[in-house]
Amino acid sequence: MAAGPCTIRLTQQGVPGARRAFVSPIRLSDPRASVIVTLFSALRGPCVRFRSDGPRHRFRHRVPVRGSAERALVGQPACPGSTACARTRTPRDRYCPAGRVARHRRLGHSVRQDGAMNAIISASELVDELAGGDPPVLLDVRWQLSTAKAAGAPPFDGRAEYAAGHLPGAVYVDLDKELASAPGAHGRHPLPDVGEFGAAMRRAGVSQRRPVVVYDGGQGWAAARAWWLLRWTGHPNVRVLDGGLPSWAAPLSTDVPTPPPGDFTPVPDAPGLLDADGAAALARSGVLFDARAGERYRGEVEPIDPVGGHIPGAVSAPTTDNVAPDGRFRSAEELRARFETLGATEDRAVGVYCGSGVSGAHEVLALAVAGIPAALYVGSWSEWSSDPARPVAVGPDPQ
Repeated sequence: MAAGPCTIRLTQQGVPGARRAFVSPIRLSDPRASVIVTLFSALRGPCVRFRSDGPRHRFRHRVPVRGSAERALVGQPACPGSTACARTRTPRDRYCPAGRVARHRRLGHSVRQDGAMNAIISASELVDELAGGDPPVLLDVRWQLSTAKAAGAPPFDGRAEYAAGHLPGAVYVDLDKELASAPGAHGRHPLPDVGEFGAAMRRAGVSQRRPVVVYDGGQGWAAARAWWLLRWTGHPNVRVLDGGLPSWAAPLSTDVPTPPPGDFTPVPDAPGLLDADGAAALARSGVLFDARAGERYRGEVEPIDPVGGHIPGAVSAPTTDNVAPDGRFRSAEELRARFETLGATEDRAVGVYCGSGVSGAHEVLALAVAGIPAALYVGSWSEWSSDPARPVAVGPDPQ
């Protein structure tokens, strides 16, 4: 390659190992210069540095590449194996095991100017997008944690709430049946079967290249669970309606849509998920946030699970403190300051758990708004406390 400016256009056929088709203009001022891209790729393997020079997205981004041809193209020496070179790791690769780089910014995600992921959308922004040429799929995930059933009262009925009025075009998604599998040894809301989850999303009209907006009754926990599952399984553009249904001022609908089937195929991303052993290790080596109410963390009260308390080493960070009195998320700056005060510094991996992987997803969402990637322990306290051999800490001290 001759020195001097040039333009190279890559396609899926031209780059071995590409997971999705894309076309990205790449300009090189020198054969061995850093590559400048205007569109993210979704390649896997050793990482090289990419930087966007667009007017809206000025931030550095590391994208994995495969094969000696691509390494030669960007002036990188060939590195054996498929794990990322240590020199390419950044503080934002915090929750990924050593030797691997977390792919927390997938192809197609909206990104704010400060580099943090735009994981939420306001009601006014949603109105504009619904009127545009590429309206998002709307998912209604109304659900709430309720102990009424144990007292003999009827539990919350999200489907009935949906039938009484929902955002026009929204499809109801049942958290207990479609965003979780049956309760058992892995907790009250274990991960759903990936194939069944994919089928449920396709029935709701979810496609790989169409944006998705999720909402619930305003608490945000159930919507965050759907957001996290879609993100974890590879959907490139999913957001939560900030403030949920109460933030919506336009008329509601009682019509039940029948959307055309989508084409979304879930592909889980392992680094974003913790199991019990991983959560215990992270509480020692990084920071593990407990998103439940403080009194449950301290073991003063436990209305649902066999025993109160917390995972030794976990830090109390109730997710209710991530929202303002109006139910909307606090600003990214406020959230970032909160989490940094609690220990989420640049050099520490971050994880979250709760009671059963629902409110914990809300905290992961708050961390995403703050620009901090985090893994989720889905089994959470309902799984941890079911095994009497696991240690339990009580009181305000993490240990």
